[in-house]
Amino acid sequence: MRDVWVKCGPRIVAIVALILASRPAGAQDYQFRVVASGLSRPVGIAVEDSDTLYFTRVPTPGVAGGANSVSKLDLETGALTVLHQGEPEPTNIALDRDGNIYWTCKSAGVILEGDEETGVTRTLLAGLARPTGIAVDRRGKVYFTEVPTPGVAGGSNRVVVSDGGALRVLHAGEPEPTDIVVSKKEEIYWTCKSAGVILEQENGITRVLLSGLDHPSGIALDKNEKTLFFTEVPTPGVPGSAGGRNKVWEVDLKTLRARIVHEGDPEPTDVAVAKNGNVYWTCTSAGVIVEASPVRGQ
Repeated sequence: MRDVWVKCGPRIVAIVALILASRPAGAQDYQFRVVASGLSRPVGIAVEDSDTLYFTRVPTPGVAGGANSVSKLDLETGALTVLHQGEPEPTNIALDRDGNIYWTCKSAGVILEGDEETGVTRTLLAGLARPTGIAVDRRGKVYFTEVPTPGVAGGSNRVVVSDGGALRVLHAGEPEPTDIVVSKKEEIYWTCKSAGVILEQENGITRVLLSGLDHPSGIALDKNEKTLFFTEVPTPGVPGSAGGRNKVWEVDLKTLRARIVHEGDPEPTDVAVAKNGNVYWTCTSAGVIVEASPVRGQ
């Protein structure tokens, strides 16, 4: 793979250098590089195999026909392709086993499905209440969060699943279910940003997996589904050098031991993990995508 640089002016170079330098003291487990820069407010991210990233860009949230887009980045060649443009707020993004792309459009209240081969995009679900997080399981069921009342406990926010038919509410009442991921065994995990928790649902039972977190946002599972990754964004837009406290974490799901992957990024919004163990996240305010590659042989 080679580094990808897009519209890389002096300001972007300074931001990139700051992000790559901002790592926890003594951390030796990952090497970092920026794989795309000069982007306009990247938000959601998903990875196919180990060589293709899909992500959303939302420079004009809520504006239909604007510059918001769903894009693909080939990590081998560096090719950047816009797959869809003009939605008012493409937020989070997910892939199914066949490579179909799904994303939430928060302000429009819809979930869209894109077929990259045909170039056709269709509305999968409509009439939703500010859909935000999204995940697709191996059977093709679509899990998503709705956040019409962010920060309001006991409000209308909920976690929902669709199998192509009727919607089924899995959980309701959390103040801000932000992003969601589902395992092969249909164990469901989601971040609740304002409550500072990550919740887990298994066999219909919901429990708090982690608490005391600082505005958790994006969430992802590794290939073996033994490690959960999530981002914390308490100080969006503020780099570590200016007092920012944003972090990317990994958690062993057996022991619940948590370790910092990276800190100091101004806005690590969403996170994804490739089959080879590489971790990727969008930095919305800096306009970059960062890769953390595990250091082998340690």
